[in-house]
Amino acid sequence: MARSRLTPERESELYGAVLDLLREVGYDALTMDAVAARTHSSKATLYRQWGSKPELVARALRHNKPIKLTEIDTGTLRGDFQAMMALTDDCQMEKDTALMRGLAHAVHTNPELLQALRELLIEPEIGSMRDTLERAVERGEVSADNPALKYVPHMIIGAFVARPLVEDQPIDHAFITDYVNAVVLPSLGV
Repeated sequence: MARSRLTPERESELYGAVLDLLREVGYDALTMDAVAARTHSSKATLYRQWGSKPELVARALRHNKPIKLTEIDTGTLRGDFQAMMALTDDCQMEKDTALMRGLAHAVHTNPELLQALRELLIEPEIGSMRDTLERAVERGEVSADNPALKYVPHMIIGAFVARPLVEDQPIDHAFITDYVNAVVLPSLGV
């Protein structure tokens, strides 16, 4: 695979530059030329490594989430959710929310971006969440026939989308902890 030619440090530096540019100018205005200029690399190198802007952006976002949810297993669903929430601070949550808000608009006009985000970011995250929920079912914490199980990803994503819209407030630990305890866990019977 061509990607292996970059050192992990260089790859990380490139991904960081992509995310910075995304926050600064948004997806539509982000160009491979701008990434090349920011990272002192050639556009040809970027296309050889990533193939397209959507793939580069999706991989940068994936790289930004270094800890996989499947690595979290505290022995209880409540503990797993707490551990997940502890992975990021309020400042990072605000940055990530701003990034996702910008991308949410872009996916409507960029089917390749939507596909790349689904494959590289959304599906793996939802798969990890399903694994976490399956463990809770196996432990007997959640009933296997609980109808809310299939909606947990929707609930979590909904919280991130709704708070800025409904309350004009950023997502922070206090809100997401309260939301999980008041909405997600009770809906699962925990």
